[in-house]
Amino acid sequence: MKKVMIVEDSPVDCEHLSRILRDAGCDISIAPSGDAALDMLQRSRPDLVLMDVNMPGTDGFATARKMSRQADTKNIPVVFVTSKDQKADRVFAQMLGAKGYVTKPYQAADILAFI
Repeated sequence: MKKVMIVEDSPVDCEHLSRILRDAGCDISIAPSGDAALDMLQRSRPDLVLMDVNMPGTDGFATARKMSRQADTKNIPVVFVTSKDQKADRVFAQMLGAKGYVTKPYQAADILAFI
């Protein structure tokens, strides 16, 4: 069973992602912010992180940057799931080493392509 962490501050978006992943048989954990995700990653290692960009506190880009600088989290793949659809955001995500970039609204297949 694939372990996936969802980092999302919107309860509606979080529930939608959770339902897609549960239906695919994934074991999910949820962090409502980048800071919470970094804390949770000290205790468990998911196979994949699905992360929003726009969040209060530490945003998704800063969280991914911090993950890439820590030996125990730098190899965890990150896929951004966000409403930010500008080319500069996509390029920045690639520079951070993101394995994917999915814009909202999305279809279940868009998410499951990374599972």
